[in-house]
Amino acid sequence: MNPTCYSFIHPLIGTQNTVAGYLVEHSTGAGEPPQLLIPPETEFTLRQPWFLPAAHLPVAAENFIPLWKAPAVVDSTSQPQALLTCPDTRLPATGDWAYLLVPMSHARTLPPFALTGLAVRSRVITTDTQNHKDREWAIANGCCMTSGEYLLTVNPSQRAPDTTRQKMLALLALLAQDASTQELNNILRQETKLSYSLLRLVNSAAIAPRTPITSFSQAIDLLGRRQLERWVQLLIFANPEHNGGTNPLLYTAALRGRLMELLVPQLKLPHAQEDMSDSAFMTGCFSLLSVLLHIPMQEIVQQLPLAGCIKDALSHHGGRAGQLLLALEAAAHRNLNESARLLSLLDISPDTFLAAQLDALHWAERIPTP
Repeated sequence: MNPTCYSFIHPLIGTQNTVAGYLVEHSTGAGEPPQLLIPPETEFTLRQPWFLPAAHLPVAAENFIPLWKAPAVVDSTSQPQALLTCPDTRLPATGDWAYLLVPMSHARTLPPFALTGLAVRSRVITTDTQNHKDREWAIANGCCMTSGEYLLTVNPSQRAPDTTRQKMLALLALLAQDASTQELNNILRQETKLSYSLLRLVNSAAIAPRTPITSFSQAIDLLGRRQLERWVQLLIFANPEHNGGTNPLLYTAALRGRLMELLVPQLKLPHAQEDMSDSAFMTGCFSLLSVLLHIPMQEIVQQLPLAGCIKDALSHHGGRAGQLLLALEAAAHRNLNESARLLSLLDISPDTFLAAQLDALHWAERIPTP
């Protein structure tokens, strides 16, 4: 028997490397998918379009776009409509649809300039964007968004990791060993970009100190070691050039870490430790380090004094936390039925998983840019 139907929310990445929309898909399990109820105070829903299967559109809302599969004909309506194309049918006439979602395998077979022509009157989005070359090609051909699978692969044009990230790993190792403030201070003094980012963070509106912070020791004390550790985990993924650009891999790592943190209490682990949520967040966040650093995961695990459960999960998806990570990785690759199967085995219900995704998306959107 198939697992119950699960809903999966995929962020879509715009031309500025930030989230510009969301694609909702369902596994082919038994029953109806859980109802998508987004809290009205959730800020990120007010800015981007959501593409949902037309048959399961929960309510008529300005930012909920019904997604139809080709071939489909929709009577004229004032509400924007989206079409998911397929190679077996002809592309619609220019302007027939407000949005066109084109799988990359289909897009690559089209005649030259076909996408750019469609993009004149429709917003074109590619799905199944599996690598960075596909992403670059899609943007060059007029697409306004792409799916984010390419973020899970190494970017061949990315330069080798710089010394800043090596210092961050050293700082994380010291935090894991509960090193003294002076030892942490010594690392920060060695790396200008890292220390600048720390002082910028604690002096920001997100922390809002009463008086400006002027020393690393003050910054560490104000932020607290738990938050400092989490911040450094995310900062590793930030744009190293500090040129105002955004690295969408930071968002992806934060999203996965938060999802792990929210879902790990559902695993009913024996002898659960108090810091299990922190371990889960680190596991999710660090699961993308091999993509960022161009280093096999086994080498990364050896460099850091990680807890055994984290090493086990990262190295070979061991333990129930490792199985949860495997489920999230399958979802990120849009292997929806495999992800649903694993979530069902872990006793995570479709409603719980959907609520965790909404929470994680909202949380990741509000992270201050390092």
